Amino acid sequence: MSGRKPERRNAPHEAGAHAGERVAKRIARAGLCSRRQAEILVNEGRVTVDGRTIDSPALNVTGTQVVAVDGEPLKAPEHVRLFRLHKPNGVVSTARDPEGRRTVFDLLPEGLPRLMTIGRLDINSEGLLLLTNDGELKRRLELPSTGWLRRYRVRVYGDIDEAALKDLENGIEVEGVRYGSILARMDRRQGANAWLSMGLREGRNREIRRVLDHLGLQVSRLLRIAYGPFQLGALEARGVDELTGKVVREQLGRKLLDGLIEPPRSQMPRVRSKAKDDPPQESRPDGDRPTE
Repeated sequence: MSGRKPERRNAPHEAGAHAGERVAKRIARAGLCSRRQAEILVNEGRVTVDGRTIDSPALNVTGTQVVAVDGEPLKAPEHVRLFRLHKPNGVVSTARDPEGRRTVFDLLPEGLPRLMTIGRLDINSEGLLLLTNDGELKRRLELPSTGWLRRYRVRVYGDIDEAALKDLENGIEVEGVRYGSILARMDRRQGANAWLSMGLREGRNREIRRVLDHLGLQVSRLLRIAYGPFQLGALEARGVDELTGKVVREQLGRKLLDGLIEPPRSQMPRVRSKAKDDPPQESRPDGDRPTE
């Protein structure tokens, strides 16, 4: 005997093991969900490749293979689209809320593709929230290695220790959690309150509120005004604005768009909308709403 191992036919999920792209990435690029959520779908046995159920999200698939979720073949990936939303106070950033609270997706006008939020704002925070139809772009912009600065205006009540604010640049530990560098300065006082400008790159859950509470300051309003190069600007509360293809390419650059389907060079139609039947809400960061 020659000692050679007998050849065997590759199963469909083995054929693409060293070619193409990860199946979870393919699902995310089709706009169905994020890559992490796609991995969960695979582990739940809800994904097939060429008609056969797969059990590993590490599988690579080629462009000729048919990927289906719950029996429905994936649609061809769309070009990247990016939206700004001015999230108001009192709505959550998830697609569905078990408590039945209103979500940011209830604010979107009809006719848009399936969108995913890039990062989140908690229910009591407001301001700029980015949304995209591309799950892979969502993942890239949320990675800590992207290092984008998120900037906020924060209204607080309490005695301001400007030296302590300055020292936040060195990071701080609160209840056993180490937070990275935070840029913070006092802009002005307003009666018993003060307005701060803050910037951070990690964006952990309720990071600003926890850090300022540790400094003895009560946050009564928190407004995100920028996420990396994208600004809230004059976008009104509940407003939705689609960024043009030119802006998306210029601000994201080659590194972040690598491998994605870029928007066409012509101007994309812009979507500007406000949710119907919403009560008016203060949108100015320096308004005089009473302290909560």
